[in-house]
Amino acid sequence: MSEDQGAALGEELARRLSDAVDAGFDEQIEFLQELVRRPSVRGQEHLAQDLMFQAMRQRGYEMDRWRVDPKDIEHHPGFSPVAVDYAHAWNVVGTHRPRNETGRSLILNGHIDVVPTGPVEMWADPPFAATIKGDWMYGRGAGDMKAGVVANMFALDALRRCGLQPAATVHMETVCEEESTGNGALATLVRGYKADAALISEPSGGRMTRATMGVQWFQIKVRGHPVHVAHAGTGSNAIQAAMDLVAPLRAVEDKWNARRHETKHYADRDHPVNMNVGKIAGGDWASSVPSWCTMDCRISIYPGFKPQEMQRDIEDAVRKAASGHPFLSNNPPEVVWNGFFTEGYDLEPGSDVEIVLSRCHERVSGKKPVDYIATAYIDSRVFVLYADMPCMVYGPICEDAHGFDERVNIPSIREATKAIALFIADWCGVEPVGG
Repeated sequence: MSEDQGAALGEELARRLSDAVDAGFDEQIEFLQELVRRPSVRGQEHLAQDLMFQAMRQRGYEMDRWRVDPKDIEHHPGFSPVAVDYAHAWNVVGTHRPRNETGRSLILNGHIDVVPTGPVEMWADPPFAATIKGDWMYGRGAGDMKAGVVANMFALDALRRCGLQPAATVHMETVCEEESTGNGALATLVRGYKADAALISEPSGGRMTRATMGVQWFQIKVRGHPVHVAHAGTGSNAIQAAMDLVAPLRAVEDKWNARRHETKHYADRDHPVNMNVGKIAGGDWASSVPSWCTMDCRISIYPGFKPQEMQRDIEDAVRKAASGHPFLSNNPPEVVWNGFFTEGYDLEPGSDVEIVLSRCHERVSGKKPVDYIATAYIDSRVFVLYADMPCMVYGPICEDAHGFDERVNIPSIREATKAIALFIADWCGVEPVGG
């Protein structure tokens, strides 16, 4: 039979789990450093996934590793368009199976991919050095979200140090593509991984994520007519023409921000919808009028709204702006949807999984959790929208994610790991370690 299944854990077991996390914490931080030092930017995710696969296999989990194939998931309503090679887009799942399935099953999910570093010389320390200064570890992906990925694994280790294991199936997932499409987590669902609940250990600072936005990525491609710069007036500058489209896109952003009062959780947020021109490339030569320009953009969308609605607004805005433009009216720009094409979601309060996680957080931190209303994307939408699975987002404190000198707070990693270990034991129940 499971111990304390479905009820608040006894004080003795809670103390033992806390001590077990402390006993393994130096090893946990060393492992996190090794993981951060593997630069798993898009197209190189396998470098970190190899380490995670080896670590889970050494722990005796039932292992599954596969390359995400867009053909396997393109039929799914949660699929986002793919515009890059998926040769190294690997997912890893390690599964614990109990002797007696008496508890509630669980998915522990985290993404292994990280965003680019930007100019390395603008970091105080090398971005993949995993440098520790005081209470902080610095490095790209240290907080977003390798600290959470490692916390999931070491929370399960803490149970084993106590001679216990979950009394239910637990799938520990490390996925790719969270920073660009969400297709990695979606691929685990299509492959058949489901449970009674999921937890994603994104850096929430101990808060409970109540809502997340959907996201769309798109490109605007402009083609001009190249001439020598000495005769620039006779050509058509594609870069300048592309810049003329930014204001109409900002108008779409303003329109959607004005609709925040139609939502459950974003009415009081100042500017929840953000449109970003994240990358621009164009031209071939300083002395030639540029004949081409491509802008890579991102915009968010509220929960409850379909991405197709935002898609129509973007395409209509570009079409209208081009129709009155002296060059673009005869050379219409192309809008290409090339990544995120996702919905957001609202998580209704009061679910069993939220109650369990909240009391575990409070037991460790001494404080009741507060709600967090996210204005970015989180893979939790995969489980909530497409598997009818409650999914909590909970993890350590991270600062400057996606920026220079990204860092994760080490004491908060310890606290989050303890809360996750308590949560696993409380949600799944526990049984003595055994085959």
